[in-house]
Amino acid sequence: MEFSSKLLEKAVGEVSQLPGIGKRTALRLVLHLLRQPKEQTQTLTGALSAMRNDLKFCESCHNLSDVAICEICSSVHRDKEIICVVEDIRDVMAIENTASHKGIYHVLGGKISPIDGVGPHDLNIPSLVEKVKSGGVKELIFALSSTMEGDTTNFYIFRQIQGLDVKTSTIARGISVGDELEYADEITLGRSILNRIPFEASLKQ
Repeated sequence: MEFSSKLLEKAVGEVSQLPGIGKRTALRLVLHLLRQPKEQTQTLTGALSAMRNDLKFCESCHNLSDVAICEICSSVHRDKEIICVVEDIRDVMAIENTASHKGIYHVLGGKISPIDGVGPHDLNIPSLVEKVKSGGVKELIFALSSTMEGDTTNFYIFRQIQGLDVKTSTIARGISVGDELEYADEITLGRSILNRIPFEASLKQ
């Protein structure tokens, strides 16, 4: 792809590094921005800059937040005794869209995958175990993707808290085996949360 401007080429190159964006799509987006008023482009770049510099991770659940403790964890309408354990921030958004979970969350930041060099201490597992050990947690809902890595992560956490006074459950398998949680439709995902089963029962399936 030939460019008449090095500035244009650089902008297209940067945009094309985004997931799912090829060079042609990047060029269309950049040319679209050029056609907009400068103020609109500056608003976009300002929002991206503020997000990158000021966005935080919740000190309690590791979800994205504007402040130290996110709105979900600080809400008086949430049941702090029920924690939904998810792999990724996108999973929090997916479950929140179902309006089926009234507790709080714990974002692991991934799942155990020895092939990829990801172990338990590369994830937010120790802080979750400490939450359970400190008391005040009635139930953990394992809501990780139904993949081998997801099941391995569930089982590892289960073993870490075994013997403690906490109920463990897993979302019902309305989610197809091998599917990523974020791609499930809201009705299926919502039913999976509401119809969750004891984690021990899932080990026998």
